[in-house]
Amino acid sequence: MEPSPVTPPDFGIADPAERSLAADMRQLAEDAKALAKAEAEYQKARAAYAGGAARSIATMAVLAGTFAFFALMALVLGAVLTLAPILSPGGATATVTGALLAMAALFGLLARSRVRKASLALLDRSDSNG
Repeated sequence: MEPSPVTPPDFGIADPAERSLAADMRQLAEDAKALAKAEAEYQKARAAYAGGAARSIATMAVLAGTFAFFALMALVLGAVLTLAPILSPGGATATVTGALLAMAALFGLLARSRVRKASLALLDRSDSNG
């Protein structure tokens, strides 16, 4: 299928040689204004779509985090109930709590290490450029 030929805009004068530069410039300005309006409307529609998508993404992320949190709480409760006959209820609670605190400390130390590495990399980069 061949594309249809582009027809030039009708200026009311059939012969391009009879058109004036001023008429061409007016038409160009009108076309530019129409294009700018269309572009603004397009960007406005894109922004509205992105805003709606961001809201739904945030909602889904919060729901996923909430359900993951409750799943972990169920796992913790299951661990305490499973260890209770072996260690006593207090011992099971202390063991599970201690294990969770140890994991929290480990991940906290890892996060601190990465923050230090990142800040050193940023400081080195700014010192060498400055």
